[in-house]
Amino acid sequence: MHGPAPLFSPSAVSAWLIVLLCAVSGTYCLLRARRAGRAARGGAVGEAVMGLGMAAMAVPSGTGPWGPPALLFVFCGAAAHALWLLRDGAHHAHHFVGSLAMAYMAYVGLAMGSGHGHGTAGLPVVTGVLLVYYAAYVLLGGARLVTAGPAARAFATPTSAAGELTRACRLAMGTGMLAMLLGM
Repeated sequence: MHGPAPLFSPSAVSAWLIVLLCAVSGTYCLLRARRAGRAARGGAVGEAVMGLGMAAMAVPSGTGPWGPPALLFVFCGAAAHALWLLRDGAHHAHHFVGSLAMAYMAYVGLAMGSGHGHGTAGLPVVTGVLLVYYAAYVLLGGARLVTAGPAARAFATPTSAAGELTRACRLAMGTGMLAMLLGM
């Protein structure tokens, strides 16, 4: 989404850090999906697709001419999957918003690449709403991790430690999404 730029320029370093952060988070979610029971597998797979897709989208050199259409297809599919998961409860709404946000960014990349971007980087209102949503998500997620401080970790079980790691991965992907939206 960043357009053609030297692969290791000073401005590309933050993009590579987002790629790394999202790839590690997506891989962890993929491994979590393998271990998860049937009820939790759908959410973990959705998070894995988001993390790995965000990593692909954040590559500083861009994803090539095939990238935006392929990513748009993948994230529209992820949005449909998240919509299907909403039948199990509103806690999947974040996956739906994230999939729509990624589809929106892929669409903007497609429109700009085909000359239909008209010199803008998306609709300012949509981008602004997504920025506010992800800023709130990151602040709330960070506050939840902080409140589970050292006293809570002293009594941590392997299950609670895995849950804390899952929340940290979600926070990392939310931070990556916020950074990508700021880059628009």
